[in-house]
Amino acid sequence: MAPSRTPARPRSWVRLAATTAVIAITATSLAACSADGGDAGKTFTILQYEDPTTAQGKGWARAVELFQERHPDVKVDFQTTSFDAVRKNAKLVLGGNSVPDVVEFNKGNADGGQLASQGLLQPLTEQVEQYGWDDKITGGMQSFAKYDESGKAGSGDWYGIPNIGEYVTLYYNKDLFAQAGITAEPTTMDEFVADMAKLQAAGITPVSSSASTNQGFNQMWVWYSLVSAYADRQQIDDFMFLQGDVDFSTGPWKQGVDQFEDWIQQGYLGEDLAGLTYEQAIVNFLSGSTGMLIWNNGAFSRVKDQSSFDWGYFTLPGADMSMGSSGHLWGVPAKAANKELAYDWIDITLSPEVQNLIGENGGLPLAGDSSTITDPVTRAYTERFDQLVADDALTFYPDYPVPGFLDFIQTNMAAMSNGNETAAEYTKKLQEFYDDGKRAVDEG
Repeated sequence: MAPSRTPARPRSWVRLAATTAVIAITATSLAACSADGGDAGKTFTILQYEDPTTAQGKGWARAVELFQERHPDVKVDFQTTSFDAVRKNAKLVLGGNSVPDVVEFNKGNADGGQLASQGLLQPLTEQVEQYGWDDKITGGMQSFAKYDESGKAGSGDWYGIPNIGEYVTLYYNKDLFAQAGITAEPTTMDEFVADMAKLQAAGITPVSSSASTNQGFNQMWVWYSLVSAYADRQQIDDFMFLQGDVDFSTGPWKQGVDQFEDWIQQGYLGEDLAGLTYEQAIVNFLSGSTGMLIWNNGAFSRVKDQSSFDWGYFTLPGADMSMGSSGHLWGVPAKAANKELAYDWIDITLSPEVQNLIGENGGLPLAGDSSTITDPVTRAYTERFDQLVADDALTFYPDYPVPGFLDFIQTNMAAMSNGNETAAEYTKKLQEFYDDGKRAVDEG
């Protein structure tokens, strides 16, 4: 149970500059009693980028209601922007004179680490201990919540609080699998490749993917899922946390990128991918025109609610490790006017009511109780994630280690998908970019 706190004194609020391109949604106040004093006239501003139809969006809508029951005299300004807008404008927004009170931001050295090391985020270690958040966020789920003085993840102070997890799966169309003569889920990599060949022979694109340089994430996830399939924990941690030298021309890196190139050449991942975004890849799968979709739990509710065919899911067969992580982070800007209210907001998003609502909708809550999920498909999906966390088998996302990595990887994924770049050429560029980025992070 979180300790009671006395809110900060009222401060004036000026709306965010138009450069943040946010949509302001002002929540209505609920009639409720409050033991807190000094809240009258305050505006509490939340800046986030989750779709309201997702499990997380639904959970946060309930969190707003709970927050206003505690603080009926506070006006909640719930602002929705995009992931890219926050990633590109966070320094400008958080360094200005008018900042949100709590913000959702991307984890990793390339994003959260920079914000932390530049003093734009409030350290939360004291609050983590006071509220007991570290009892809810455990093991590898803490890795990208902490950053040291140079912005490296994995140690130092807490700067962000996740409240969901993520893992990448292959959603599949059971009807198209049957049409191609596939009668069971593959359990090995060889079986998986053979099934893609069967789908291809039946005139069905095996995997719905995308490689646009703007939100064409699927190809990056295919490539890194293959790396993860052949890597061990130490190899991933050396890469992700800049712990040791990484040679991208050997081991799981070479095995993964070579297989990825082969799948591109075989047509298993579709064609003309450089013009497709992840949203188009999801729509193509939901239309029933592709055999599988590689995506994380962000698509679970849509597949469950919108698909007109029988479907299932599995993690990449035969893989030692799987792509996944904690979710995006709540952070408190160093210049926030209402830090005490921000801590209370974060605590509410980790409450059983909000967490179990997220879980019921397939959102993989970090502090929820999977046994309370009523839908058996959703419960099994969540329990698979719980097992991956317990096994320490999640490899995070490949764009985390160094600044600019996401744009670099996406550009080269588009080039490889178009046949304009070979695996060897990509590997050479990857080595140079990573090594330069690592030096920059080490030098601060």
